Amino acid sequence: MRQLHLGAFMRPVSIHTGAWRYPGAWPDANFFFPKLARLTQTLERGKFDAFFMADHLALLNMPIESLRRSHTVTSFDPMTLLPALAAVTERIGLIATASTTYNDPYHVARKFASLDHISNGRAGWNLVTTANPDAALNFGQDEHMAHGERYRRAREFYDVVTGLWDSFADDAFIRDVESGIFWDPARMHVLNHKGPELSVRGPLNVARPVQGWPVIVQAGASEAGRQIGAETAEMIFAAGGPIADARAFYADVKARAAAIGRNPDHLKILPGALVVVGDTDEEAKAKRAHLDSLVHYESAIGSLSSVLGLDARAFDPDAPLPEVPETENSKSGRERAIDMGRRDKLTVRQLAQRLGGYGGAAITGTPRTIADTMEEWLETRACDGFNVMFPYVPGGLDDFVVQVVPELQARGLFRKEYEGTTLREHLGLPRPENRFFAARSQAAE
Repeated sequence: MRQLHLGAFMRPVSIHTGAWRYPGAWPDANFFFPKLARLTQTLERGKFDAFFMADHLALLNMPIESLRRSHTVTSFDPMTLLPALAAVTERIGLIATASTTYNDPYHVARKFASLDHISNGRAGWNLVTTANPDAALNFGQDEHMAHGERYRRAREFYDVVTGLWDSFADDAFIRDVESGIFWDPARMHVLNHKGPELSVRGPLNVARPVQGWPVIVQAGASEAGRQIGAETAEMIFAAGGPIADARAFYADVKARAAAIGRNPDHLKILPGALVVVGDTDEEAKAKRAHLDSLVHYESAIGSLSSVLGLDARAFDPDAPLPEVPETENSKSGRERAIDMGRRDKLTVRQLAQRLGGYGGAAITGTPRTIADTMEEWLETRACDGFNVMFPYVPGGLDDFVVQVVPELQARGLFRKEYEGTTLREHLGLPRPENRFFAARSQAAE
């Protein structure tokens, strides 16, 4: 029987704009490490595959009137936070976002290799191209890189980072006290990469990661995003949406992977889903309605502006969404918002309000209702699991771990204990072979 994989998508707490205002919520959780540690330890008790942290390299590109109401406007750097969380957990995977547009491959390779060693094999890299054009201004550029160029750079960036992770054979560090030889230079590879976008000599000055490579995660849903996901990703954070669309996305990306010789089972597709738990379905719906009511229109229209890549305040709030020009923002996010407005015949105000809280897939109901939905998605090949988002913390997260996880376990849909110690083992992924060094057999040694 297939089982679900569950990631906890944190930002670093909740993605919903009203989450910090919900009764009983921790408004300061984004910047209070003891609370973040407590949340992650609770997820580990619930046997989650991973804590998955979003990241931004600029303030969200929306009007200041909107930003002043946002609890996600600032957060810790993930590569500072996750090593600290590694020290207070033992099994849960730790996935961080790092941009290929505004980073250098050597930095990314070194940081994630270090996190993998610190956590004893629990690191994952969410490879993103950065949709926010304001990030360019923080990195000495006047204009945001074009969408197609960002993806070309990302593809080459992946090759360089994974090549750097393979700089040393697994047995390069012999540490022979008797002879005084610490490592074997014959088991080191100098990458000497010179490509269209990047030039990196190498080698990386960190031993090969515990997992060989940290798990590669990707989230693009555009044509370019699907293709790079099929070629490189081991987990895809999918958009969710109607189950029929999710099945089509699942089939498309798995087929692309198979077409280039990859085992589709080694690519896990986990849609994002905001999950609201209640003792009855009506109570859960009332919770979600109250949560959404806490989103001010200033914040909502800012979220719509961010998704569309332009200032939506100029639109008539009580009219349908007008024609929206192309921008260099996220293509898939923009298209989902436009499709949602047209499909559901929403005014600009209604669309903004929906996106202002959280406009993606949601599962609302009792533990049994939620488990029914997750089981249908899993069994009909709409997903391999979910990246769960919580309506607020700690209560919304606790509700899922205490009420929903046991229901999934009782059905045989989710683990009762971790199968191993690494994120790859949690996800059922193989450890990559070193492309430069074949493993030495016992006989050869």
